[in-house]
Amino acid sequence: VPLPAGLSPAEAMAVGTAGYTAMLCIMALERHGIAPERGPVVVTGAAGGVGSVAVSILSKLGYHVVASTGRPEQAQFLRDLGAAEIIDRAELAGPARPLGKERWAGGVDAVGSHTLANVLSMTAYGGAVAACGLAGGMDLPTSVAPFILRGVSLLGIDSVMAPREIRLEAWRRIAADLDQSKLSALTTTIPFDGIIDAAHDIVEGKVRGRLVVEM
Repeated sequence: VPLPAGLSPAEAMAVGTAGYTAMLCIMALERHGIAPERGPVVVTGAAGGVGSVAVSILSKLGYHVVASTGRPEQAQFLRDLGAAEIIDRAELAGPARPLGKERWAGGVDAVGSHTLANVLSMTAYGGAVAACGLAGGMDLPTSVAPFILRGVSLLGIDSVMAPREIRLEAWRRIAADLDQSKLSALTTTIPFDGIIDAAHDIVEGKVRGRLVVEM
């Protein structure tokens, strides 16, 4: 895939697989008709790689973004990226009811398990959720209620085998719809000899946004 006009190599690496996946999620929501006027969109794992890019792009496109995070110290960081509301991930962590109060028109989920089940149960009639990750687990302990009573759609996002045409469109959209100042704000550059320490920090949930390795 060629580097799109308007992105430097360093910026493309800051976007990385996570940001590219976030764009695939947003494109899927758009294809399903989830526009800003439909209502809020929730982003889980909002301070992570997928989440931080999703928050940035969605806010620039005019969506009311609800950012879910387990790190309250990152609330201002998420607001700076464009989040309109911050919720504690604990609200979505327990066993989901078959149906909850309708809170959002759509969502981008990188967590899975109980979190995705709760997001689905709280999605408004005719809404959709794009699922691309399993940070919280591969299981999905939900019921058919959101799908058959509210017409909610679960959109599976695969970044690995996506057709070339979709890849090209995703990167073109990233260059157009991701505010480069926000990309810079969510990116940290580390030296090559810092990779091992950074890997431990990622596993322990201590990293926000994206890391770029200076080779």
